[in-house]
Amino acid sequence: MSTAQETATQIVVTEPAAKRTLTVPMIGNLLLLAALLIAPIFVKNFVVFQFTMILIYAIAILSLNILTGVSGQVSLGHSAFFAAGAYGAGILMEHANVPYPLAILAAGVICFAIGFLFGLPALRLKGVYLALATFALAVAAPPLLKLGTFEHWTGGVQGLLVTKPDPAFGLPISQDRWMYYVTLAITLVIYLLSVNLLNSRSGRAFMAIRDNEIAASSMGINLALYKTLAFGISAGLTGIAGALGAITVAFVAPDAYTFNFAIALFLGMVIGGVGWLPGSLAGAAFIVYVPNIAEGISKGLSGAVFGVFIIAMIFLLPNGARQLVDLTYNQIRKLIR
Repeated sequence: MSTAQETATQIVVTEPAAKRTLTVPMIGNLLLLAALLIAPIFVKNFVVFQFTMILIYAIAILSLNILTGVSGQVSLGHSAFFAAGAYGAGILMEHANVPYPLAILAAGVICFAIGFLFGLPALRLKGVYLALATFALAVAAPPLLKLGTFEHWTGGVQGLLVTKPDPAFGLPISQDRWMYYVTLAITLVIYLLSVNLLNSRSGRAFMAIRDNEIAASSMGINLALYKTLAFGISAGLTGIAGALGAITVAFVAPDAYTFNFAIALFLGMVIGGVGWLPGSLAGAAFIVYVPNIAEGISKGLSGAVFGVFIIAMIFLLPNGARQLVDLTYNQIRKLIR
């Protein structure tokens, strides 16, 4: 048996263990879901808005995890896909009077097409070269959105106002709470679909490509198809997150989607645990709350304090939130026994 075939066999044998790393125990999922459903009832609208943004960033981080953590393709340009989804939904809603559910779906489809097409030339790139190509995408997106050619649609430098929808069915809740529950429902659907995807044949192909492209090719996996498919799916989910973000904030502007935002998403993936989908929520909470905490400690040195938080996380929890959850779960099992 050749070396490539032996490696491929090892990938297949260890695949059930990989499945177990994608989720958390059912009791943990149920407790988290209950907390997400109940928490907005007892807090102010601004806190609900923050919760909604955490869910939106969690979708974007999850999509980045599918591309980088699962299929092994490093991307530093997901802010561009987020911007495309935000502007796509905003333009459809404000200029074409498209209902917001259809606008969100359309944003995902548009970004899937953009990601799939971008993935074709990116097939020749790996590692830092692919990262640089996606970096160029992130840097180019804001100036393109400011061009006068598109100003009628995008609002140019001033941005575009997006109408926040009223609660459906005449429910007596605020717009912020309605958008929270809409976002929560979409997040749950995306999470379940993502877990099923990664437990499917396509998900196993993604992981095989990540682990060893030569071995994956020898097993009959179409590298070009699955690598571009991973790019398309990741971009499509990020586009949905961008559309939800535009509707929640009720405004889109080019400077909101700079390279710094792409780095924040990448940081959220690392903090949550690379390749661990539930960690997307923890990573999103980190990039929403920790900068505010750092600014509260020292306004003049907030960046330095934030950097200290990141370094501490890397040293204490090198595997991110996944490591903390595993330690907690093991301790609980020991206490029960």
